[in-house]
Amino acid sequence: MELSIGEMALIAVAIVVLFGPDKLPQIARDLGSGVRKMRGAVEDIKTEIMKETDNPVSEIKREIEKVKDAAKDYNPMNDAQKDVIADPLASNEPPKPKPSDDEAYEGPVSR
Repeated sequence: MELSIGEMALIAVAIVVLFGPDKLPQIARDLGSGVRKMRGAVEDIKTEIMKETDNPVSEIKREIEKVKDAAKDYNPMNDAQKDVIADPLASNEPPKPKPSDDEAYEGPVSR
């Protein structure tokens, strides 16, 4: 919506005729105050929208960081070494016999 100089002059003359020259400064102040309030409201709305749209992204970033931290601490070789080095006598389970020594085993075993 663009106004030419002639249209703005016509609006100014109409305001002076309708409200009088005495009220013109008060109308200008009120109009300026209203424009400032509208701009402030628009900025508040923009800020809220940005917070809401940024929130899921920041949550995803935090989750990615948690996964990265967990991956740094995880070493699969430690678990494998514990399984290999573990003392079979320390567990409460009896040692399992080899399939070749187990008479009840019914799988493919060369005897």
